[in-house]
Amino acid sequence: MPRLNRRVSGAIDNPKQKRAYVRELFTAVAGRYDLTNDVLSLGLHRRWKSKLVRTAGIRADHRVLDLAAGTGDLAFRAAALTNGTAVVAADLTPTMLALGQRRGGAGLTAPKSGVVWAGADAAVLPFRDGYFDRVLIGYGLRNFADLPGSLAEIARCLRPGGRLAALDFGLPRSRFLRAACFAHLELTTRIAGWLLHRDAESYVYIPESLRRFPEWGPLQEMLVEAGFKTCQKRQLALGGMSIFTAVRAAAPTAEVRS
Repeated sequence: MPRLNRRVSGAIDNPKQKRAYVRELFTAVAGRYDLTNDVLSLGLHRRWKSKLVRTAGIRADHRVLDLAAGTGDLAFRAAALTNGTAVVAADLTPTMLALGQRRGGAGLTAPKSGVVWAGADAAVLPFRDGYFDRVLIGYGLRNFADLPGSLAEIARCLRPGGRLAALDFGLPRSRFLRAACFAHLELTTRIAGWLLHRDAESYVYIPESLRRFPEWGPLQEMLVEAGFKTCQKRQLALGGMSIFTAVRAAAPTAEVRS
């Protein structure tokens, strides 16, 4: 298990090291990743992911990419809304993808059929220009080693007018709520790490990566620079979770909304 106090602080700030660290970390925790999500969110992540998919506005004829898919929570939900032949689940970690394939959507109403599994780095996506109508990301933005480059790749793979919808931990505006959010994350990640892996530092990467994640203003600028418009953020759980959406621009001009 990679240990945060030895490597992660430096790795987060170095794209090459971060990519290797993230892959190693999620390979190590893959077997209990879904259980960890339930523990850390008290099961609420299921509701938030369903809300994300609804927000994305997926239609039956849409091609959908679940990027940083993990074990495929979003891919299976999307497959329930499409014609069953147009959903791709892509992740950097082969172990996660293998677990998702074996899992086959257990516990979800979505069908197993129609989900194609692909190993992929978000900064170098193996898909042709404008192929997808929707790109979904669940708790993955913080993990991208090259966030601006990854956003540009996502924009490239979306058709003009296509939509990106991402769910991730949020940063409440209130200083008090923000401090409470980090205190909660630091405590619960250590407890979960110890209970599930006998290593209290297994998931301390989560609050550390959140500390380094761009505020909404700089993130909007990255999205616009990458080729998006109509960038919006919706806060959940008192700001502790956020849904980010953006539309692939058809022209260089872009619109940003707070």
